[in-house]
Amino acid sequence: MTQFLPPNLLALFAPREPIPYLPPPDKLPHEKKNRGYAGPNNWLFDPKDTPPPTRVETREERMERRRRERAEQVAYKLEQEIAVWDPHSISTATGDPFKTLFVARINYDSSESKLRREFEVYGPIKKIVVTHNKLNGKPRGYAFIEYEHERDMHSAYKHADGKKIDGRRVLVDVERARTVKGWLPRRLGGGLGGTRRGGPDVNIKHSGREDNERERERYRLERERESARGGNQDRDRMDRDRDRDRRRTRSRDRDRIDRDKRRKSRSRSRDRKRRRSRDHYPDYSATNYEEQHYEENAIKYERDEERYREGEEEGETNGRNYNEYEGEDY
Repeated sequence: MTQFLPPNLLALFAPREPIPYLPPPDKLPHEKKNRGYAGPNNWLFDPKDTPPPTRVETREERMERRRRERAEQVAYKLEQEIAVWDPHSISTATGDPFKTLFVARINYDSSESKLRREFEVYGPIKKIVVTHNKLNGKPRGYAFIEYEHERDMHSAYKHADGKKIDGRRVLVDVERARTVKGWLPRRLGGGLGGTRRGGPDVNIKHSGREDNERERERYRLERERESARGGNQDRDRMDRDRDRDRRRTRSRDRDRIDRDKRRKSRSRSRDRKRRRSRDHYPDYSATNYEEQHYEENAIKYERDEERYREGEEEGETNGRNYNEYEGEDY
């Protein structure tokens, strides 16, 4: 059949050349010679002749080492700054440290005149020093106020703490740099306050000094001790209150019963009056509209009269309860 095909199609069915022979790269498995089994002596070593392995520093150890190095550098820098720090050599400081008031957490937009107006209510002011940044000249948020009299400074120390100036509550304290021996500012590892102790869970968020918080805690403890000591008195007072409530409840119930009885009697009297009015005018012939209008006016008048009487009765009841309340012994 293929012999009838044209040459171009016969070329498609022509066989390829045979695959060339290549010798094998290695001997066959059955032609190889096996060495046999050997002991593990070639793989063993003496620990005395072997050097110890080099230990690599872990990530946690590297972070701890770097933290320790930074802490040592900061401590060394603080020691140098503490050695040269002298609060008595500050040229812009106030004259008398025992008459000087320290004011912190000031609004950055507050001026010296604003501070003078706010703190002059406690006494005459001699000098105000608002601290500024030496690099850019911006205020740092705290100032020193020197009074002419020490008693005025003590008055401001007591009453000005937590005062709101320009939308911010300031913190007031005495000057401690020149009055307390060994005092250091916050930048040298000292200072007071708990706003920068750590994270949000340990930092305090209220405005004011620490001693105010201690005073509130002491007052709360005293109140708890007084309440525990006067437990019997509280129980007696509760019993008296309970008895007074019971008497009031009984008096209200009696008044309610009397009011219902009077309301029923008034309704019966109204029915009798209506019947009498109908019997008194037997020959009166009126239209349905006039009769209905007359009845509505009569009902409205009686309803107003009933409301007026109920108001008077309620006023008498309240007055009687008030007299009972004033007469009880506490």
